[in-house]
Amino acid sequence: MCIEYNCYYVAMEMIFANRLKELRKSENMSQTQLAKIIGIAQSNVSDWENDVSRPEYENLIKIAKIFDVSTDYLLGLTDYSDI
Repeated sequence: MCIEYNCYYVAMEMIFANRLKELRKSENMSQTQLAKIIGIAQSNVSDWENDVSRPEYENLIKIAKIFDVSTDYLLGLTDYSDI
């Protein structure tokens, strides 16, 4: 059985993973390229896109700036990508 808050949290994480991958691919950017821009290992980007781990707040903000979207969009709190 799923507690409402936990279900929402899990869905939100899956949204982040999917949106990150979609944004990266829409810019024809590799995981390695994105990692280099952020200043992290490529394996971190892979883990985020596969919902293995989540970025720290500082990296979440960097991702939003790189793709010119809001952190709310990345986290699935809104469907509007415009800042």
